[in-house]
Amino acid sequence: MIVSEKIFILLQKKGMSQKEFSQRTGISQSTISDWKRKKTNPSVNKILTICEVLQISPYELLSENDLETRGSSADYMMPLNKEESILLENYRRLDHQRRERIMGYMSALEEE
Repeated sequence: MIVSEKIFILLQKKGMSQKEFSQRTGISQSTISDWKRKKTNPSVNKILTICEVLQISPYELLSENDLETRGSSADYMMPLNKEESILLENYRRLDHQRRERIMGYMSALEEE
């Protein structure tokens, strides 16, 4: 599977449109469309931005493994949906003490 195919799979899984992806990455919509139509890959200087927006590592994007088959099932993490992305972004903005409070609350919910 080529890199651009992985990008479109991840966009679909995240429910992100090409327009939103374009806005978040700063990559023109025509360039993104070219990846799909011409089966070309993004330039190297765009990889980190793409990975940041899709919330995956460069290794995950560039590895030869397909998204569905990479690693064992225990190693595989589904891409985040929009709500999960928002939660993670908000969590990352919290200071250490508030992060610990969130983790404590999650542990309490798991015990119920």
